[in-house]
Amino acid sequence: MDRKDIGSWLSGPKAALEDQGMDFGYPGQRFGLPKQGIGSVARMGRRIIALTLDWTAAILVTHLVFPDLVYGSEGFAAATLGIFAIEVIVLTGTTGASFGYKIAGIKLVSISTTRINFLKVLARTALLCLVVPALIWDRDGRGLHDKTVGTITMRAR
Repeated sequence: MDRKDIGSWLSGPKAALEDQGMDFGYPGQRFGLPKQGIGSVARMGRRIIALTLDWTAAILVTHLVFPDLVYGSEGFAAATLGIFAIEVIVLTGTTGASFGYKIAGIKLVSISTTRINFLKVLARTALLCLVVPALIWDRDGRGLHDKTVGTITMRAR
């Protein structure tokens, strides 16, 4: 055992395989997407900004619709999650992008030739609301919620 063995263990399996000559390409290459610019895979920074905007909008709507609920209470949290889910389902189902996605300049598209139907948007949003599936992603930046319904998030501008 030498430093190289420990280094490959610390840097992870992808780095070790790349050191052995395996090429993983760039995110979205498997789907024929460009490396950068419009149509490329939306990077994590844009996606986090979009999620933050969607969640902030849901909090503001919750304050307006349910003024008696106290911020931080279980009722407020449940109402905010419900409003977030409705916003994402309605806007993604009709326009391909939630409020935050539109502002961040990203959109959701199908990786196949079929359109994203209402059931796919519903399933994706339910998995997104569970949080954990969105935290596990592949080399293309697709979370389990995207892989399950066959979608990918890409730059729209």
